[in-house]
Amino acid sequence: MDTGGTAWLMISAALVLFMTPGLALFYGGMVKEKSVVSMMMLSFGALGLVAVLWILYGYNMSSVSGDSFFQFAGDPFSDFALTNLIQDSNATAGAAYGGTFAIITTALISGAIADRAKFGSWMLFAGIFATFVYFPVAAWVWGGGWIMQLGTQLGFEGIEVIDYAGGTAVHINAGAAALALALVLGKRVGFAKGITQPHNVPLVLLGTAILWFGWFGFNVGAAWGDLGGSEFPGPGLLFINTIAAPAAGILGWIMVEKLRNGKATSIGAASGAIAGLVAITPACAVLTPGWALLLGLVSGGLCAFAIELKFKLGFDDSLDVVGLHLVGGLVGSIWPGLFAFDTGLFTGGGVEQLIVQLIASLGVLLYSFGVSFLVAWAIQKTIGFRVRHEDEVAGVDVVVHGETGYALSR
Repeated sequence: MDTGGTAWLMISAALVLFMTPGLALFYGGMVKEKSVVSMMMLSFGALGLVAVLWILYGYNMSSVSGDSFFQFAGDPFSDFALTNLIQDSNATAGAAYGGTFAIITTALISGAIADRAKFGSWMLFAGIFATFVYFPVAAWVWGGGWIMQLGTQLGFEGIEVIDYAGGTAVHINAGAAALALALVLGKRVGFAKGITQPHNVPLVLLGTAILWFGWFGFNVGAAWGDLGGSEFPGPGLLFINTIAAPAAGILGWIMVEKLRNGKATSIGAASGAIAGLVAITPACAVLTPGWALLLGLVSGGLCAFAIELKFKLGFDDSLDVVGLHLVGGLVGSIWPGLFAFDTGLFTGGGVEQLIVQLIASLGVLLYSFGVSFLVAWAIQKTIGFRVRHEDEVAGVDVVVHGETGYALSR
């Protein structure tokens, strides 16, 4: 890789790292005033812990050796703390870039347990999740594991699972874990539709803007290793698609809001942008801009409907991680099976691409949900994951962190 490619990779890593503070703002504005510090600390705690684990052993786990279809992950101690990797500056930059994905994936989950989680218990969960879920799944998707080998193993010549920047490894993974935590921790005090409103809408919009900005590192940054060739249209396509899908996602979401409630809201527009960004993540390199626009429109509308399911099904996903990331991730991961260049069912291919997309998506969903549920249940039954109800009512910020988000307002 030339110096320009290395520079772009490091810039992209910085952009993706910036997404986690952006997520903290997005989530922080959504919760009650007396929970904003706690909510933002869940993201910053994940940033600190997962970055350390990634450097110590996570990067080693994120790729498998050999071609065994059943290898779970790489050897965590093969290059402990990346002592030998630093001899290759390109590889070190790649490790830094990969680490930012691990951080944001773990931080995303926290939105499902807003207003009611103990910080120490969250940190324990985050470390176990990163170690036993994210690091191995990254190896499956991008590090030579079973998802990368799936098409070959099924005898589908020239067909590989398409997950360019994290539909399965990031969004389905985080969304499934979020559902597990929401079920284990239970409903907030007074949980009902409309009982809690975002306390700071401008903070949500600022967080959305930072996330969208950082997403160009997320999607376009992945182009550093393959900037040409007949089967790769180049980073320009990834860039325009990262504009197209979230822009259409805004329209899809606010149209549903207008039809359902008579008003299009700023929170809805922000959520629609995130839905489009989530959906385009796995497919950004294999869709024409027209199909990316349609994907954004569909994902925005579907996710707007999906967030209502928690009230009908009775689980409290506080900030709609399931409705946005699990549903949006599934839509985006399945979409290439229908509309990817040459291999999509409706773009010149057969059913093979759709089959491998479905298997990979379902496999990650079930694994992430199962492990996350067991870990969260064990934490809840031992040290406790949820704060006491009276502490939740009084305010998580003061009880857990001894701080308030707006001290001047007292």
